[in-house]
Amino acid sequence: MYTINCKGKILSLEQPLVMGILNATPDSFYEGHLDAGTRSMADRALQMSHEGADIIDIGGQSTRPGSTRISAEVEMQRILPLIELLKKEDPDIILSVDTYFSEVAQASVKAGASIINDISGGNMDPEMLKIVGILQVPYICMHMQGDPAHMQDAPVYKDVVLEILNFFIERIAACTQAGIKDIIIDPGFGFGKTIDHNFTILKQLALLQVTGRPVLAGLSRKRTVYQTLGVNAEAALNGTTVMNTIALMNGASLLRVHDVKAAREAVLLYNAYKKAPPGGSAFL
Repeated sequence: MYTINCKGKILSLEQPLVMGILNATPDSFYEGHLDAGTRSMADRALQMSHEGADIIDIGGQSTRPGSTRISAEVEMQRILPLIELLKKEDPDIILSVDTYFSEVAQASVKAGASIINDISGGNMDPEMLKIVGILQVPYICMHMQGDPAHMQDAPVYKDVVLEILNFFIERIAACTQAGIKDIIIDPGFGFGKTIDHNFTILKQLALLQVTGRPVLAGLSRKRTVYQTLGVNAEAALNGTTVMNTIALMNGASLLRVHDVKAAREAVLLYNAYKKAPPGGSAFL
């Protein structure tokens, strides 16, 4: 059974958790989650919490394919007031910050966040692992080939799952060396992967459990879902729920989603399915 210590609050991952996405950015790939001002964003976060989000993941920088990098200073201007407001209105809310800047990580934890979610696995800021180790908060380590601006240009792997697994073996060792105790791994669906790569990872997701760390699946309304269905991100909720369910069946411990209510329902049904007795052989 996995647990993570979020600045004194223990979260159990015995049952899969739901992480709600809160994009404090003007250029999210999903228009339903664009920045609408601190008050409105805080209300959205509180609503997601009410719908069953265990964690709210706040991002101040778009990392969609082709996105333009912004500074740590701009990122902090976008997210720190939001963190402070949410912790004031709900001191028990668990906030994660989606950043690859150690400076942002440090300021965010000081403001009230208790998890760091790094798309680069510590590779875009050499100080990140050291700082997270000092902060003693859980760390979400994601795999990405390339950088957000160019990661989808032409991603190539000999064996995508094996290469991701080798990446995590090396990164988990580096995290542990830096003093990070609670590590969650994220294969990075859509981050330097083709649609075929993403389906291969999803099909073999259970293999990542060999690391001994909980696995996060971030498939919500992504290109793999909507392009496969021939729709757009706005019409990809049903497809996302299907993909989330497959991820749960294949061992995901945490779902990162735009639509908390649908994900919570998927988790509840999955839990009921797991608890059901195997049944007899009356029809054999």
